[in-house]
Amino acid sequence: MSSSTDNKPAQVPAAAMREVDWQTFARIAADAEVTLPVEQTVVWDSFDTAMEGRQPWGRVVYQGADGRDRALVSLTRMTVRGFPYLWARHAPVWLGEEPTPQEEAELRRLLVAGVRHRDPRVVFVRLHAAVQGPDCHELLQTMTYDRTVVLDLDRQDDEAVLASFKSRGRRDVRKALRHEELTFHDETDRAQEVFSELYEILTETGERDGFRPAPESVYRTMLRTLGPDHARLYVARRQGQEALVWSLVTVYGDGALRYYAGSSAQGRRLRAADALVYKEACWLRAQGVRTYDLMGVDSPRVPELAGVREFKNKFVTDGPVDVPGAWDVPVYPRVYAGLVRALGLKRTLTTRLRERRSRSSADASS
Repeated sequence: MSSSTDNKPAQVPAAAMREVDWQTFARIAADAEVTLPVEQTVVWDSFDTAMEGRQPWGRVVYQGADGRDRALVSLTRMTVRGFPYLWARHAPVWLGEEPTPQEEAELRRLLVAGVRHRDPRVVFVRLHAAVQGPDCHELLQTMTYDRTVVLDLDRQDDEAVLASFKSRGRRDVRKALRHEELTFHDETDRAQEVFSELYEILTETGERDGFRPAPESVYRTMLRTLGPDHARLYVARRQGQEALVWSLVTVYGDGALRYYAGSSAQGRRLRAADALVYKEACWLRAQGVRTYDLMGVDSPRVPELAGVREFKNKFVTDGPVDVPGAWDVPVYPRVYAGLVRALGLKRTLTTRLRERRSRSSADASS
């Protein structure tokens, strides 16, 4: 005769999530032979800790229903209009095969439930997903990207790096290198000394391309806290003097990202940026970097980045690659909806005020 327990339905294994320390997080990534994005490492914690209004929140591992560790997520606590949220930059980091939409959704469900329990003031979580679920909303105050250009630096030598570019890229680099007045420098060791000059170029770039740079202190803090092993500063100058183009590049393991860059009008005329990207690729390859991400081009979701596609795309022959974009996932949907309305109203008022000032200026000059 069967016992009463024999008649109970078998329990279906469920996915789970657990908090871990940095050492466990890093070991799981290493065992899976995955290079973590720098924002998912303890290195980035130093930057977050040094910035006002940010702090490392914790690290979690998502475990599939089969018991395998499937994804890693490191989160930073931030605020918008006084409301706290969590930012998982370039995460989840998936281990093994690409996730299914169901796995992405289950990870988000478990993460939101855990956040609500541990830190009930958090209004939403910002993280990446390849497929937009019904819980995924466009970002409140910043721009994401879901398509980028990645250079493969696993080449025999510098000439092989150049040969991997499109024909137009090779032509533009060679043309730039023929300008004898252009000199190229790794200025990481004197980053704090030279950055004021470079920030002026970034301000010029922002005015030309329609964005507002962060305060200069943000870039200085990033360079200082990440340190020379993980934040490199590359500059193109006119005969070693006037800065024309620069890049701030983050490095972790065998991966690098061209995080920030600026170019003056004169640097653009001389195509100094083309040659600098090539020089960066060669320097990074020599340091053991194998993939160099130029950080975002346009897509149907983000047409605003169309202006950089022509420049970045000539450094690869196979074109841009799709990557998971970032989304806001509400922990408290009603509070999040209120934030969306408040920010929308603020943008409307700002636009109207700008238009009124423009009309006033036009009337005064007529």
